[in-house]
Amino acid sequence: MPPAIAAHPVAAAAAVQAVKPVKRITSASLMEGGRELEIEHSGRVYRLRITQLNKLILTA
Repeated sequence: MPPAIAAHPVAAAAAVQAVKPVKRITSASLMEGGRELEIEHSGRVYRLRITQLNKLILTA
């Protein structure tokens, strides 16, 4: 049976360090007490709103 091939520990550590965590923000801080806001992205305006069922909807 051939020996198991292990990843190089230094390369594995470098790969872990290169990954940046995804930024997280609460919807409450984003909405600032409102139920709707507009987001401009690449020249287009999108509307983010909280529905009656407390879901988020993003529309163009």
